[in-house]
Amino acid sequence: MLKGKKIILGITGSIAAFKAILLVRLLTKQGAEVRVVMTPSSRDFVSPLVLSTFSNNPVWINFHDNDNWNNHVELGLWGDALVIAPTTCSTLSKMANGQCDNLLIATYLSARCPVFIAPAMDEDMFKHPSTQANLEKLKSFGNSILTVGTGELASGLYGEGRMAEPEEIIEHLTGFFLSSSTWKGKTVIVTAGPTQEAIDPVRFISNHSSGKMGVALAEAFYLQGADVKLIAGPIDITPKYAGIQTIPVVSAKEMELACLKEFPTADAMVMAAAVADFTPKKVMEQKIKKKDEVLNIELEKTTDILYQLGKIKSANQLLVGFALETENEESNALKKLKEKNLDCIILNSLQVPGAGFGSSTNEVTIYFKDEKSETISLNSKEVIASEILRRIERLMPGS
Repeated sequence: MLKGKKIILGITGSIAAFKAILLVRLLTKQGAEVRVVMTPSSRDFVSPLVLSTFSNNPVWINFHDNDNWNNHVELGLWGDALVIAPTTCSTLSKMANGQCDNLLIATYLSARCPVFIAPAMDEDMFKHPSTQANLEKLKSFGNSILTVGTGELASGLYGEGRMAEPEEIIEHLTGFFLSSSTWKGKTVIVTAGPTQEAIDPVRFISNHSSGKMGVALAEAFYLQGADVKLIAGPIDITPKYAGIQTIPVVSAKEMELACLKEFPTADAMVMAAAVADFTPKKVMEQKIKKKDEVLNIELEKTTDILYQLGKIKSANQLLVGFALETENEESNALKKLKEKNLDCIILNSLQVPGAGFGSSTNEVTIYFKDEKSETISLNSKEVIASEILRRIERLMPGS
């Protein structure tokens, strides 16, 4: 995720400059703070007003505006990354040889942050020995050169030289920042959704859990570089990312067996599933007919999976539980936190409008072992998931 990252976006005079509008939009949607620096010629291809509107910051073009000096040194020190997209053949040459004749080159020469270059030009220009020599020189300086695409070019020809798509640039930046994530390379298991406890071949006992919170958590861990396994009850949603391994289960017993199998090799486990507390003692082999006025179904307790995991948890593992309460919320959550040997517990409340089962939003309170707590106010479940990760990463052993 790019939340809170400071991105300097340089734009040069290429027809591909129109892609910078989407790139700015994607960066800000990811939570990044964006400041745009344009070369004078890039104004012929994209509007500074549009870029200023989407970035929520003034666009810098000249060394000074009226009586205000645009401090390129300060900007170069501010950024977590400098992305120049598109980068023309002319700008590549200036960067490679230190020819500082505009504000963008001055910012590049002042930047101490990683630099990402997205070339954009016709194929013959891109393959020319002088351009390739400039690219090699820029690589030797430690800059990252993004791969150009192949397709229809502004000249009408077909070949190499297309600027990397905004989505590809976002993916590249995300991968770069993930390299320092607490969760990178960690094996994380998340449970999600309800379980279904069969009464007969066509009926079951269940609850209203949609699995949205668990899936959002799995996706958030994946975006932070974790190897994620999602143990999911019957849900209608699938993770956005194919790299998340989904283990489907139906009943509480299947959930129990899957959790006990996967937990020993996990670095962290987050139990967001709403597992049934009771299951029919006897499952009828045939559909029950509606012939009696009253039907009595004898129920028995299911295994407390979280309690079982807490008993076998090692000192090198993180175990996070969820609690959904309708009364005595805090005391019940704290009781579970202690009794089940959890590192923290996340409380959902059905008392908060817009939170709980089936909703796309949620509000949670995290209770920690030191008796401190933090509430994450009502927001989308995706945002809630990211905020949960940010707050629990300090609990990871060795962090």
